[in-house]
Amino acid sequence: MLDIIHHGGATGVTGSCHQLILNTAHSLLIDCGLFQGEDAAEDSFEQLQIEFDISTVQALIITHVHIDHVGRLPYLLAAGFKGPIICSEPSAKLLPLVIEDALKIGFTRNAQLIERFQDQLKQQIISVPYGKWHRVAHNTIGTTRIKLKRAGHILGSSYVEIAYQATGRGENECVVFSGDLGAPHAPLLPAPKSPSGCHQLVLESTYGNRTHPDRRQRRAVLKRAIEQALANGGTVMVPAFSIGRTQELLYELEGIIHDAKSTQWKKLEIIVDSPLAARFTQVYRELKPFWDKGAQRRLKKGRHPLNFANLYTVDTHEEHQQTVEYLASTGRPAVVIAASGMCAGGRIMNYLKAMLNDARHQVLFVGYQGAGTPGRAIQQYGPQGGWVELDGQRIDIKAGITSISGYSAHAGQVDLINFVKRMRRWPHTIHLVHGEQTARDVLKGKLEALYQRKGKHVSIRSAGQGTPTAAPYLRHSNSDLEFS
Repeated sequence: MLDIIHHGGATGVTGSCHQLILNTAHSLLIDCGLFQGEDAAEDSFEQLQIEFDISTVQALIITHVHIDHVGRLPYLLAAGFKGPIICSEPSAKLLPLVIEDALKIGFTRNAQLIERFQDQLKQQIISVPYGKWHRVAHNTIGTTRIKLKRAGHILGSSYVEIAYQATGRGENECVVFSGDLGAPHAPLLPAPKSPSGCHQLVLESTYGNRTHPDRRQRRAVLKRAIEQALANGGTVMVPAFSIGRTQELLYELEGIIHDAKSTQWKKLEIIVDSPLAARFTQVYRELKPFWDKGAQRRLKKGRHPLNFANLYTVDTHEEHQQTVEYLASTGRPAVVIAASGMCAGGRIMNYLKAMLNDARHQVLFVGYQGAGTPGRAIQQYGPQGGWVELDGQRIDIKAGITSISGYSAHAGQVDLINFVKRMRRWPHTIHLVHGEQTARDVLKGKLEALYQRKGKHVSIRSAGQGTPTAAPYLRHSNSDLEFS
């Protein structure tokens, strides 16, 4: 059985980084991400370093471009990795934008250094189409092929099938890495379909202890939540990641506005206050062939789900400050979507600091809030009339707090179980990763019960070995770092 070493993401939700050991001379790395929330450690710089041996790594495979799956990529290249970086075709377009932003935040603002890094990154990226085998290595020891399948998490997201055949042996050994799986009925994205089978499965467990409400009702829930906030004459603040969640929300809001009969909705301003999100949204528009059938139908009717009349974008820092001050002082009804999704930085922080202590306004959470993040604190203590500390400032929470779990980009418990259940050949070993301890434990019990009912044996491992955690956001400057 092939060995798997976890360099992150095994005992927490973030920091995805898994090494599949093919033999003594060859291995593959699946993702190389940053750590967030309680996964973060005090010595951020030390933990961001690539301290494991990369001399055997034949390729890095990227499941998707969220920062907790790709954020350590600059450190990997700085450590000397020159192999191929394999990802889907949409991810190949999105990855340079994500890494450019990470470099500017945490490494340097030196334009020449950033350009050098981007040039090297683009030379190493290899995009492969969904559903087709791609040979990674062929040598005297064995042959390794990979196949990317749609994961339904964000545009370009994939789960990875890896087939390894040792020389002289007839049967392949197949290992599947789920990456982050989406759920059915997500905006813009088709639902993931299970592989035919595998020997080992590395399965995410973010919502291993929870089942999402019927996602088909989420638009009605979103509409009611916004209307309730607007009735108070305030702003709806939506913390959302620049890639994935922002575009899904825009898609849903376009649908609500298109179908609405009230003038309140027809006149409502939808503000995206994030230059990065605006750039991602533009790339999403360019990747229309990868949208699902529902989105394609809207396009054929002449609608523009990510570029409609009510949509406004805020670009410069000056415009951002003016928007915050104007909405905070006037209480004009608006929906503001801004990063970061867990309120751990970004422009959403200024909105929260200006409006969180004003009962007219509303914070609408539409995604997972990691333990130890400001978003989790606001979500947990806000309804109790508590407070939160933002950038060293204590703020009493008087704004309304609403959470809609139906917009999670992660598969729920039932979806995760179905991912296994719908395989024709079930894995004999399952490694549960990317989940808090409770979520992993509950999912482990559910999967063991499933196997027991079917009279099958399974070994389920719910914790990993390797480098534990690193920092959520690169706040140090390291302009002297050289990239080979």
